[in-house]
Amino acid sequence: MNMDQNIILEVKNLKQHFPIYRGLLQRQAGAIRAVDGVDFSVLENEVLGLVGESGCGKTTVGRSILRLYDPTDGEVWYRTAAGERIEITRLSQKEMKPLRKEMRMVFQDPFSSLNPRRTVKEIIGEPLIIHKVARGRAMEERVAELMLSVGLDPNYMDRYPHEFSGGQRQRIGIARTLSLSPRLIVADEPVSALDVSVQAQVLNLLQRLKDDLGLTLLFIAHDISVVEHISDRIAVMYVGKIVELASTEMLLWEPLHPYAEALISAIPPADPDIKLERIPLSGEVPSPANPPSGCIFHPRCRFAQEICAREEPHLEEIKPAHYVSCHFARELQLRGIGGVA
Repeated sequence: MNMDQNIILEVKNLKQHFPIYRGLLQRQAGAIRAVDGVDFSVLENEVLGLVGESGCGKTTVGRSILRLYDPTDGEVWYRTAAGERIEITRLSQKEMKPLRKEMRMVFQDPFSSLNPRRTVKEIIGEPLIIHKVARGRAMEERVAELMLSVGLDPNYMDRYPHEFSGGQRQRIGIARTLSLSPRLIVADEPVSALDVSVQAQVLNLLQRLKDDLGLTLLFIAHDISVVEHISDRIAVMYVGKIVELASTEMLLWEPLHPYAEALISAIPPADPDIKLERIPLSGEVPSPANPPSGCIFHPRCRFAQEICAREEPHLEEIKPAHYVSCHFARELQLRGIGGVA
């Protein structure tokens, strides 16, 4: 993936390994490879969906990019508003502070991510105070503006989080994220804790804000049917690795990896009279503390052959802008949402 002036974020060989300590002396006995060599880039004003089963490492990718975790290895290049390219994994937390205005996160749980002892005004206004952007009356005016932009009544800014519904709390979280006018937002499963009808409202809100404010989003989710509605491109992740990356339309209609095919087969059809055969996956998801040799997916793949257990496939461009990690990607005929690819 060549560097381009439109790329705002580029991730190279990102690894996040968490040590496992055992015994009386708590010596390291291994590591959980939560993220194990991830590569992708995000274009400015694009939504890249990062999708996979729970525990595949997608949230860890988002947190490592924003330096909520310090990556074990790899590079994360970010292009600032001034046009400067910065490798942020080498920065200290003090050096990261100015970038935190531009790079923000929407957290998954709207219940635990908001301080129950603070009012909405204090929650949304806190970043403005920390970064010395606004105080007093100016802060209140900015909070009111942000609440209106996410569909909340500014008259409720003196209320506490428990006085709002789940969807409203997530809107508060989004308003807090927008308070410093960021360029890049990592949205970590922002709708997974919400009812289906509320999910649609929040997705529409994020899409509108993205268009109105020119935002760039890394949208993390475990449900590919949610990701397809908002993403320009989708990266499919499995046990710490990206196994397929393509435009949303290309990936859904012509998947090249058997794992992506299985995820797509679980999408319910829009017409209830259409009965699609779901592709079941045998076995269990391997432990990131003891991943299998060769292809990470081969123990559950119905197309696996001897080479799959022996050699690890690398993410390569099989079709224009369509990347996949599979030894037999050029030979398999997989089924997308429209039938056989």
